[in-house]
Amino acid sequence: MGASTRLLSIDVFRGLTMAAMVLVENPGDWNHTYHQLHHARWGMPITFTDWILPFFLFIVGLSVPFALDKRRAAGISDSALIGKILRRSGILFGLGLLLYLYPHFRFERMRIPGVLQAIAVVYLICALLYLKTSWRVQAALVPAIVMGNWLLLTRVPVPGIGPPNLRPDTNLAAWLDSTLLGGHLRNPGSDPEGLLTTLSAVGTCLLGVLAARWMRGRRRESLKVGGLAAAGFVLAATGRLWSVAFPMIKDLWTGSYMMHTAGLALLFFALLYWLIDSKRLRGWEFPFAAYGASCIAVYLASQLTYITLFAVLRFPAAGNRVVSLLEVIQRGLFRPWLSPAAASLAFALCTVVFWGIPLGILYRKKIHIRI
Repeated sequence: MGASTRLLSIDVFRGLTMAAMVLVENPGDWNHTYHQLHHARWGMPITFTDWILPFFLFIVGLSVPFALDKRRAAGISDSALIGKILRRSGILFGLGLLLYLYPHFRFERMRIPGVLQAIAVVYLICALLYLKTSWRVQAALVPAIVMGNWLLLTRVPVPGIGPPNLRPDTNLAAWLDSTLLGGHLRNPGSDPEGLLTTLSAVGTCLLGVLAARWMRGRRRESLKVGGLAAAGFVLAATGRLWSVAFPMIKDLWTGSYMMHTAGLALLFFALLYWLIDSKRLRGWEFPFAAYGASCIAVYLASQLTYITLFAVLRFPAAGNRVVSLLEVIQRGLFRPWLSPAAASLAFALCTVVFWGIPLGILYRKKIHIRI
């Protein structure tokens, strides 16, 4: 498999994951959504929503070797590539800040961590590691990150609080975020995409890098798929077993959570690769490939539109109330014939389809909006 080879299964995997992200981030009513479309409550079994960011970061890792080796083959030096990596990471981080500033632009209350910020930092670290270290170093870093996360959260006392613990607001990660970022967090005193969480997520991305290296090696297709599936099963099962003693907590990116979700990502990618690139069972993948080709752009567009519908376009209503256009749409189109949770899901599904139409047109024209 040459440096310029592109796997359609990666684009489809990315698109499926982004479509899922758009689905869970755009409910018609946050107060009425199905359990699986919420992040799990602290310490409870993880939900479908808790898979999405680990899957996306795993895909970021999958893409790194293909993208960087293609540019190397085109004659771009490593120093120039580092400049591109820094620039892209900075743009992603800045766009993430924009999402939390819009529409009021209150810099004094701006949330600094976030989804795009986490993607930017994890991509930056893993891309630089891929350029400057061997696969052995990258492979060794994964268990080091997992064990480092466990040791920090379960063995290091929390300054000013006491013994190490995994409670929501008194764990070491929350202390670190509140100490360094103060009032710029999602929750008072903590953030689900905080500093320690983001650094731990590097392990998920590195597993994607290693999976891509495995796929690019000279070996039989059956061995490629079997190796991915076997590694995925072992990781997912080990993470699940470990969670009995070290719970899967997304907001802390605990080692058990990282291993379990990365294992699931490996299994899902093995299936997609087998179907799309090995057996070439195609025809169904088009909408997801379109989503995958412009994934960050559609995430930004959908989020800015949702914020506009919810927080900008607001109108006076009976009883001195103010209602958003989002609520008007819900009441007019979905709630008359659906339960509140089903109406909320219907709006989210319509949002996925709505953005899929222009993405499909762009994809047909081979126009990919890359950030």
